[in-house]
Amino acid sequence: MRKRIRSAAALLIVFCLVLLSGNIGVDAKVILPKASGKAVNENSQMVIDYSNIDQGYVMVKYKEATKVKLKAQVACPTGVTYTYNLKAKQWATFPLSEGDGNYKVTVFTNISGNSYATAGSQSFTAKMKDPLSPFLTANQFVDYTSSTSCVKKAATLCKNTSGEMNKVKKVYNWTIKYFTYDKKKAQTVQSGYLPNLNSVYKSKKGICFDYAATMTAMLRSQGVATKLVIGYAGSAYHAWISVYSAKDGWIDSVIYFDGEKWNLMDPTFASSSNSSPSVMKFIGDGKNYTAKYAY
Repeated sequence: MRKRIRSAAALLIVFCLVLLSGNIGVDAKVILPKASGKAVNENSQMVIDYSNIDQGYVMVKYKEATKVKLKAQVACPTGVTYTYNLKAKQWATFPLSEGDGNYKVTVFTNISGNSYATAGSQSFTAKMKDPLSPFLTANQFVDYTSSTSCVKKAATLCKNTSGEMNKVKKVYNWTIKYFTYDKKKAQTVQSGYLPNLNSVYKSKKGICFDYAATMTAMLRSQGVATKLVIGYAGSAYHAWISVYSAKDGWIDSVIYFDGEKWNLMDPTFASSSNSSPSVMKFIGDGKNYTAKYAY
């Protein structure tokens, strides 16, 4: 990305707000979540559909029309809890980011201030048919369909392209040329912001979250398992995108943000011991490079 953010402080502000809150070509099959209704916990206020936990996701809807704040939490096997905002009368999809294990999904309604009441909850044990499933499907943070503009663009870019890493390079190169950084939006974005990928595409500009979500949607739609990761480098928030290669497994930080610009790892995509100097500089000695959330 040629347009640079001038300070790591700008990045910190953006991601503080955010946190609060294959060989397939043009005919790639876009995997979309659905509320199948086969396994549900439902009451007068909400419904939790966990029919497709073997596909790596759970869906939640608050049924009543209301103006109060609504939240959902997904407690994962390791004890990490993801917190999401909900919109009344709309389905939301959440990834089971940690794969197999015991999860608990809880829906909350705001009473006053920071106080919330439990509207319902559901515990379950997930067993994935494919461990890559959570990162091949659309969800609340990476929300797209087959008709989403960037998904269509990915189909054109990757037509007749084989190999995950070749697709990564094409998507990355197009994204950094097509978009410019939206400084005004970065200064005014509200907590709980979620990218509308069609709006971002049309405007040709966005904040870091928009870049990351766009590239993740494009790659997933082309059959490349992709994690949108948000975490820490020291005390500052950073974003990176990890992809799965059939040859090398998960390649961490294949596309990453270093506080100034988006970067693509060494085009050879070799093992971590052969990573480019810029990647190693970003990671440092590894002590302060910590993934917190993967969407």
